[in-house]
Amino acid sequence: MATKLPKVDIVTVGVGWTGGIIAAELAKKGYKVVGLERGKARTTADYLMVHDELRYASRLEMMQDLSKETWTLRHDPDQTALPMRQHGSFLIGDGLGGSGEHWNGLTYRFMPYDFEIYTKTVERYGKDKIPADMPLQDWGITYDELEPYFDKFDQLIGLSGEQNPFPGSPKVEYPTAPLLNTPSMKMFKEAATKLGYHPYTAPAATLSEDYTNPDGITRGACQYCGFCERFGCEYGAKASPVVTVLPVAKETGNHEVRNFSYVRRVLHENGKATGVLYVDTNTGEEFIQEADVVVISAYAINNVRLLLNSKLGKPYDPKTGKGVVGKNYAYQITSASTTGYFEDKEFNLYAGTGALASVLDDFNGDNFDHTDLDFIHGGNIALGHYGKRPIANNSTPKGTPSWGAEFKDASVKYANRTLSIGSQGSVMPHKNNYLDLDPTYTDQFGDPLLRMTFNYRENERNQQKFIRDITTKIMKEMGADIIDPAGDQGDWDTTKYQTTHNTGGAIMGADPETSVLNSYLQMWDCENVFIPGASAFPHNSGMNPTGTVGALAYRAAEGIEKYLKNGGGSLV
Repeated sequence: MATKLPKVDIVTVGVGWTGGIIAAELAKKGYKVVGLERGKARTTADYLMVHDELRYASRLEMMQDLSKETWTLRHDPDQTALPMRQHGSFLIGDGLGGSGEHWNGLTYRFMPYDFEIYTKTVERYGKDKIPADMPLQDWGITYDELEPYFDKFDQLIGLSGEQNPFPGSPKVEYPTAPLLNTPSMKMFKEAATKLGYHPYTAPAATLSEDYTNPDGITRGACQYCGFCERFGCEYGAKASPVVTVLPVAKETGNHEVRNFSYVRRVLHENGKATGVLYVDTNTGEEFIQEADVVVISAYAINNVRLLLNSKLGKPYDPKTGKGVVGKNYAYQITSASTTGYFEDKEFNLYAGTGALASVLDDFNGDNFDHTDLDFIHGGNIALGHYGKRPIANNSTPKGTPSWGAEFKDASVKYANRTLSIGSQGSVMPHKNNYLDLDPTYTDQFGDPLLRMTFNYRENERNQQKFIRDITTKIMKEMGADIIDPAGDQGDWDTTKYQTTHNTGGAIMGADPETSVLNSYLQMWDCENVFIPGASAFPHNSGMNPTGTVGALAYRAAEGIEKYLKNGGGSLV
């Protein structure tokens, strides 16, 4: 029998970026917030002197334990899905701060085109440009409406950046200067500029200088150690929930974090949630935490699983196109890269930071004419200087033997003579890319696992070929002696890491028939449930999602306060 706990104003399911922002914003205003975090507690002290590539980058210390909860995967609905037994194409964080602790820190804003993608595509190209199997839709909010929330997230993290010079790009006032440019980044900028493109230094949540944010949180500048992705930042230079929002929430005395608290259900009746059912995984005890508002603020795909297991919202049916929960799952395509090998130039590739890059958006969104192209959208193109650690990085030209003396010689020769130009490519929705519950496999509590059905479709495969030609063109202009472009995009490879940018499944929009959430991230079908995060994205854009996640979290915090002040009801 579950123990019922005293009611609070707000309970969050997960304490990462979204749960942390909502806790900080509303705890400051006097609301009582309980954060249920299934993993362990963390502080910056846990990250001191942990430059251990084997422990964190290879053995994935900070990631979800797949022996206790995983997902099943397949490419198409007519296949049988099988469980992911070891980490592959994406890495979901576990513990306080979630994936916001081990991320790289690249922090873009999605483009104005993204938020009105259906309308703008039809206006420019006509309805026939959108394939019948692509359920493309607007987000129910515009960039202009979301801009103030982007600004708040930038100020929170002290975003370091340089204005995007592409004509028509929104103007952004960055709180701190861009990160230092390396010689390789300068080469990229010079080559891209000669080709008529518009390169700039990527916006980074890694501080270029000491910074104090509006909440009074002071953090120091980056040391360019290169231990960012898959690691916590020992300096606190990389923004994360643990060094930004969570201390602010704690200081109010209105935020309680309960670690090792695994939420199994959102409890609800008559169109309103009453609270959540969770398990203390240390003791096995079950508890019910009642709340006026439930915020589902876990990782994107875990949000969707909780909705489905809680029987909240209408599950999506790919055969009929009806239903919304699980619809429009998207990933990201990163295989349009080109690698160059230099005989007479060396670069200090071991140094860097996870968000140190030169980037251009000339082939992102609808910044270029798609009239005669067989895809829509695109991706950013970047040369990153992220810090190549020795275990995971060993680039040799195609044709080099994979062992022996020739392999060793090439490994040593090119260790600091190899550069890559890559792309974060968008993924458009497809009727057969979706999330639902697996009919066979369950977790440690007997609850169905989430089943992921996803593959790259023609839109993404055609986009990859187009962008790969651009990355190759830039590498040639940079003067590489050997150039190795990527091959054509194949099926989604679940065994090789690509990005952790899973999106969709609990999407926002203007119509309850085609979306789960309104523009405040409030459920249409359950008025006191809010679901911020990348699960709200109706498609995935050509850049990293965290900036947009942060903006939407601030928007949701505002909506929750309005809801509580108004005494309930839909906000739109």
